[in-house]
Amino acid sequence: MGPSVWSIIVILLIVVLLFGTKKLRNVGGDLGSALKGFKKALSDDDTDTDKKEADKSDADFESVEHKSDSDKTVKPTETKTTTKE
Repeated sequence: MGPSVWSIIVILLIVVLLFGTKKLRNVGGDLGSALKGFKKALSDDDTDTDKKEADKSDADFESVEHKSDSDKTVKPTETKTTTKE
């Protein structure tokens, strides 16, 4: 069916004897920090994507009536150009 409890205990005992508890702690700590960094990167990516989608959906548009009214009131300005001699 699968490995029994005794076979798992024997395998763990052999691994501890081969590598030692100090090295296994270091490997476990490194693995934990790598997983933590990976999860943080995923959550940062999700928040960046959510912000971009929110910026696109929050756009304010003027109605056509307001735009046509403002076009009538805008007067062109005169500009003077100077040239160096």
